[in-house]
Amino acid sequence: MKTIHTVAVLGLGTMGHGIVQTFAAAGCRVCGYDEQKTARDSLHGRIRQNLKDFVGAGLVCRQSVGPILSRITVCDSEEEAVRDAQFVTEAVREDLAAKQMLFERIEGMVPDKTILASNSSTFPISQSAVKMRRPERAIIAHWFNPPHIVPTVEVVPGKRTSEQTTQTTLALLKRIGKQAIRINQELPGFLVNRVQMAVAREVWDLLDRGVASAEDIDAAIRGSMGFRLAAIGPLEVNDFGGLDIHASVFRNLVPEIRSSAELPVKIRRLVEAGHYGVKTGKGFYDYTPRTIAAKLSRRDQRFLMLLKMFYARKNATAKK
Repeated sequence: MKTIHTVAVLGLGTMGHGIVQTFAAAGCRVCGYDEQKTARDSLHGRIRQNLKDFVGAGLVCRQSVGPILSRITVCDSEEEAVRDAQFVTEAVREDLAAKQMLFERIEGMVPDKTILASNSSTFPISQSAVKMRRPERAIIAHWFNPPHIVPTVEVVPGKRTSEQTTQTTLALLKRIGKQAIRINQELPGFLVNRVQMAVAREVWDLLDRGVASAEDIDAAIRGSMGFRLAAIGPLEVNDFGGLDIHASVFRNLVPEIRSSAELPVKIRRLVEAGHYGVKTGKGFYDYTPRTIAAKLSRRDQRFLMLLKMFYARKNATAKK
């Protein structure tokens, strides 16, 4: 792990560019590639803006911005990007066939000891690496958006992933300042997305039934669950509240909580109408290019405050 200093990232979109930034900020040489020329051409500019926010939050010193950017190379081909890499992360579109072809293709382009990681939030590595000759060096390293800010990365080995690959990946991610969490089973959605979707199902149902407005639901969760979970985990919340109390609430409430696998009507109608949220200008809320920029800035500033409050020491160590 200590000798891994050359990393490749394939896919430079929303997730990929933040992954590039994190490795480069931790001192790694990073080679990136995306089939879209616009993603390649804009990479340094997007990361420069991210780093400006980090400087403003006191998480990166201004003098380090240039050196961080200098460690990032945008390549004109996949082969060029991965040729010398010791660790490769793919962040391409969430398409199983595309990922399978990518892993099969790049396996012959990299040194034998190179670890190949997938940022997939859906497909276990046993599926994505099914065509590899040496699947023992393939693993899931699932980052969360925005990846250059959110601390956690889920590390999910497959049935044929070697323990050495798993331990090296965990250690590397911790070295660059991430909170690497080992997931012991290849469950669909891994760990965090399963919890997130369980919450979303109930929240969508409450909105669909008119129990509260979108604004009030967001405000209620931010000021209660969100407030507590920013500081302590859900199992700690249970311990502090008393397991006897929570067990009683569970028995009384769970039969009333939504368990249907069908989309609530309001969400289905939004999706069918092409209203996907920020990317289309309308979702639960309405957006314009101006409000999107303002909301993204506010979101990232708040995230950076949380990062500084709870993870600054680990992060600062990684960014010296």
